[in-house]
Amino acid sequence: MIDQLFKERREKLDVFKSLRKKSQPPRRIEVPENLYTACPGCGASILTEELDRALRVCPHCGRHLPLDARTRIQLVADEGTFSETNASLCRQDPLHFPGYAQKLTALEKKTGLREAVVTGICRIGGYKVVLGVMDNRFLMASMGSAAGEKITRAIELATRRKLPLVFFCASGGARMQEGIYSLMQMAKTSNAVARYSRQGLLYISVFTHPTTGGVTASFASQGDILLAEPGALIGFAGPRVIEQTIRQKLPEDFQKAEFVEQCGFLDGVVPRPEMRTVLIQLLRLHSKEGRKHG
Repeated sequence: MIDQLFKERREKLDVFKSLRKKSQPPRRIEVPENLYTACPGCGASILTEELDRALRVCPHCGRHLPLDARTRIQLVADEGTFSETNASLCRQDPLHFPGYAQKLTALEKKTGLREAVVTGICRIGGYKVVLGVMDNRFLMASMGSAAGEKITRAIELATRRKLPLVFFCASGGARMQEGIYSLMQMAKTSNAVARYSRQGLLYISVFTHPTTGGVTASFASQGDILLAEPGALIGFAGPRVIEQTIRQKLPEDFQKAEFVEQCGFLDGVVPRPEMRTVLIQLLRLHSKEGRKHG
């Protein structure tokens, strides 16, 4: 009788254990970091690999996500032709701003860049050009003294060699950690463009998201041809600052590339997959061969 009771209890205990195992939550599956990227436009979660294949353009809403400088150079330059200039130009901390030097060092390790702009000589569709690309991963591509110097040297190089100049602009404005030294870059880059323009050479400026502040108010807006990527924010002050200043609600698309084009400030809004083709067409039209056949 006792054996029978023990047997029944053991059977009940075995059943309970089996049920407990079944009721346990499933084992957590580790998802690789950065497997998905959330689109800031529509909120869709996109496989990062799929997004990269689409040139970081959202396949659902067409939002153009930021692109790092090296990738953008690969997209527009003929393969193997890009030769970087002033790569070792040292960054500056003229005001010894607290924590600024450490932040610059950390950004260099994170991005592989010494400053917010990469410049060099390459060929686009066979046409030799001076190419500059700003990278907003580096302090929102704010223009400090070293960035301004690299930009100026690139413009001067194009002037000396009488080459077309193509610049992909992006910026959050002046770099406050450098004070007046940062603001001085507006005049310096603008003067370099003015000297370049007097040679009758071609300067194509491309606005990417966002391009604001001193960059917009200087060399970025001085191009002979002004292009932009879809949805790029373009302006001096941001829309929130303007609304607070004038105490009025701005139109929804105010300062977006499409709105700016309608106002006559841009010559065209070009989707990223078409940018290289458009640049080649413009370079051909402005070359001696293009003018001869035109």
